[in-house]
Amino acid sequence: MTVEAGARQEERVAGRVWTVRLDPYGRPSAGTVRLSCSRPACADQRFPDGAAAGRKAAVGHVNAHLARIRAGGGPRGEAWCACRAADCAWHTPDPDAGRRGGARPVAGAVRCGGPVVLTVYADRTGRLWRIAEMCARCAAAIPDCRALDTAPPPAQQGQTASGAPMEPEPTDSTTRAVDSVAALFSDHHPSPAGGTSSSPPTGPTPVPRARAATPGEASGRGKQWGKIAQRTVPHDLQPDALRVELIELGDAFRAYQQRTEPDPALLAELHERKARAFALWADVSGDGSLRDEARRAEKAAETTREMQNNRVGRIIGNTGNGDEPVVQRLLTQKQAAHARSVLEYVEAHAPHPEAEVRLAVLMLTLRAARAGTGNVTGQDLTGWLQGDAEHVLDQLVAADWLRLPGTVADALASQPESPTALTVPALLPERPRPFAFGKTTRSKLSGWAQKAVGDRKLRKKKLGATTRLLAVYTAAHTSPDGRLGRPEDDGLPLNEPATFCTLLPDQVAEHVELLIAADWLAEADTTGGRLRGHLAERVLPLGGLL
Repeated sequence: MTVEAGARQEERVAGRVWTVRLDPYGRPSAGTVRLSCSRPACADQRFPDGAAAGRKAAVGHVNAHLARIRAGGGPRGEAWCACRAADCAWHTPDPDAGRRGGARPVAGAVRCGGPVVLTVYADRTGRLWRIAEMCARCAAAIPDCRALDTAPPPAQQGQTASGAPMEPEPTDSTTRAVDSVAALFSDHHPSPAGGTSSSPPTGPTPVPRARAATPGEASGRGKQWGKIAQRTVPHDLQPDALRVELIELGDAFRAYQQRTEPDPALLAELHERKARAFALWADVSGDGSLRDEARRAEKAAETTREMQNNRVGRIIGNTGNGDEPVVQRLLTQKQAAHARSVLEYVEAHAPHPEAEVRLAVLMLTLRAARAGTGNVTGQDLTGWLQGDAEHVLDQLVAADWLRLPGTVADALASQPESPTALTVPALLPERPRPFAFGKTTRSKLSGWAQKAVGDRKLRKKKLGATTRLLAVYTAAHTSPDGRLGRPEDDGLPLNEPATFCTLLPDQVAEHVELLIAADWLAEADTTGGRLRGHLAERVLPLGGLL
């Protein structure tokens, strides 16, 4: 028997590998890229239009190979794991784990196993694509690697792609479909435990809940298996309740992918169930990669809840009134923290203390925060500063805080189709960078400030720069429920908004009353050296989420 197994082992063929690369060609300034494929029959291609055109052609080239592979029968069950043939270097971080060209590791030296799968790997930088036949365990261990198709076990085959004993597993006819050229995704195929239908569900599908199988059900389901997170659930996994939960979770995630509308609460619950199930699976199997997957699921659940909290201003799962309105926030909690850092910068670096100057510095800083340059139109400037625009710009230019390509009059006359390119020297890249956010956050912050300063009711009341600065400050310092200050604090220290708005503390109350009249604040109180209040309901989307 040992001789027969060894003979069958020698009959196994190496897993096929297709590698598509995108490399610079010629002079870097020319921007030309070269597309090459490891298959000798595929000639190199050159794209003078740049990397975008090259990436589009590379994806088409990869899909063309996938179509031919599927037309030829898909992955081969008798193939040797291509990743293991490369000493598992595709997912083993230790460079000493194996030597190129040396002896292949003995069976069990690497974590190979499971059926042969057809995989596609795309490098995050968009420069390398790889199609390979490998074992399912290696495919699951390689970051950014997607399993597209699973090979049936070879006839009379007693070993896995890695050479270790393999348990027989049924094949799902849906995984052998060859009618699609582009890469397949897991949400298009329910697990074999879910039934024989290959049609995707229409509309939201109820998520099955985990339950322990009765002895009768356990015997009837003993041969069912499924897939979750590109892993095959063994048909004889014990305890049986864990196997059932993993199968149902795989189907539940695929059902969620078919939903027309996202449900973060439901997705967070699925990730939490997955974390518990994978932790138990790791305990019973001793596979450390399953525990890593459980930790990733825990982090995904936490991130999903945080995203929902940023979006609606309250945490998923909070008990309370189910009729509580959902608030679509303009800023996430992290973006709101960046907004407050900009306010602090403006307070410290405005060249003149006047409220009009400080308001202009705030808006122009948000335009130029990333590169020190930005665009502005005359309509922007007059909308922010009304009749004071020319005087304020003259002050900023005279202080060398702002540089314009022409005169102040030219900037005030500029139209949206030909805006003025402004420069803020203190924010140029060669200077120390005061902000740590990217261009997307900069755009969000600029839009948020524009909505606050240009609020319709503030304009209708013709409120001045001081009151508008107070409106921006209060919006940036609110709790998720719209109250000023953190939930545990009794409002805001009165001297902080007063300093930002260039007021004395006892002058804040006057401008607070103006904000109440403009329906910016629903209520407010300035007694005891604290500013307490609540944003009006219409302003809640601008709340900064302390």
